[in-house]
Amino acid sequence: MPAPRRRVGAGPGVARTSTARPGTGRQLLARTRQRLDAALRRLRTSALPIVQCGVAAGAAWLVAHDLVGHERPFFAPIAAVISLGVSLANRTRRAVELVVGVGLGVLVADLLISVIGSGWWQITLVVMLAMAGAVFFDGGSLLINQAGASAVLVATLLTPGQAGGLDRCVDALIGGGVGLVVAAVLPTDPVGPVRRTSRALLDELAAVLRGVADALRDRDADAALAALRRARRTQPLIDSLRGALHGGREVTTVSPLHRRRRRVLARYAELAERADYAMRNARVVARRAHSALLDGEPSVPELPDVLAELACAVDRLTAELTREGDLARARTAVVDVVVHAKVMSDDAVALLGTSEQVLVAQLRSIALDLLQATGLSRTEARAAMHAS
Repeated sequence: MPAPRRRVGAGPGVARTSTARPGTGRQLLARTRQRLDAALRRLRTSALPIVQCGVAAGAAWLVAHDLVGHERPFFAPIAAVISLGVSLANRTRRAVELVVGVGLGVLVADLLISVIGSGWWQITLVVMLAMAGAVFFDGGSLLINQAGASAVLVATLLTPGQAGGLDRCVDALIGGGVGLVVAAVLPTDPVGPVRRTSRALLDELAAVLRGVADALRDRDADAALAALRRARRTQPLIDSLRGALHGGREVTTVSPLHRRRRRVLARYAELAERADYAMRNARVVARRAHSALLDGEPSVPELPDVLAELACAVDRLTAELTREGDLARARTAVVDVVVHAKVMSDDAVALLGTSEQVLVAQLRSIALDLLQATGLSRTEARAAMHAS
């Protein structure tokens, strides 16, 4: 009679056979694919700025070396790359600060190194004086850093009494100027980053509203707290949207090819402002819902549905973010939530509890902000919300 088969790991002292769960490999592959997709998206987003930096660096060297006649114009391509960078915001300011910072650092270092020589304490002194001068004149961080870096380069690369400080100032000017020219000739899309970030912010707003709706429907205080935390995490996204708007305006200022898109950016600027206000109101909604659920306060059964419908209206607004930012078609969805929901009427609000009144008031504020985001004035938006 054969001996009974013993299960692996059934008794003490028997080694367990480790077997990978079937889903582990698929999960790892999925995460790897997600990270690769995210990396490719980042690369696509930064592709044109990278090309701009490369073209500007080569052109700056060509101008400084072949046209102006500088033997080693390393400041020119450096200035071109720094003035452009991958970020689209503040390129003009970066170019100006770069040129001024380099000029200040070179001036201080040239004056002192020619007198006191070069060494560790001389480098310490010229860097401190150059950066102090930049701070004294209320320069930005780039100006201050470039003043110190330029002082180091002059103190270490130029021997005492050697000429070349003025050449490096000219190189910095050439690099900054070439960078701005390249930005004008090969401009990035001023609207694309704004549109993408706007969609991401509105997606978060809809997700927060749905989270609160589910929390009220399920009487789940933890779910309301999760929605509140998600709403609080959107501030970097709002800041990113404002930065994208600033960068887009700068592109339309520098590049004649995109001047006509200023109106589109103006509409997105209004949308960004209103989306910011709507998200702030959504935070109040989530916080009030969390407090009400913790205290066991009753909730009108219709309220979760109103929140979910308002989230669908936000989705409609997101879907209407076309290339030219035509948002008018999303108004109907927002108005329908306010006009047709009984709990949103003035008569119904008077019968609600304190927390419910706060929730309804904030939802009306969100609807008002969304209508203004579509291009209506405040008066027009209020009139639409009170239409019968």
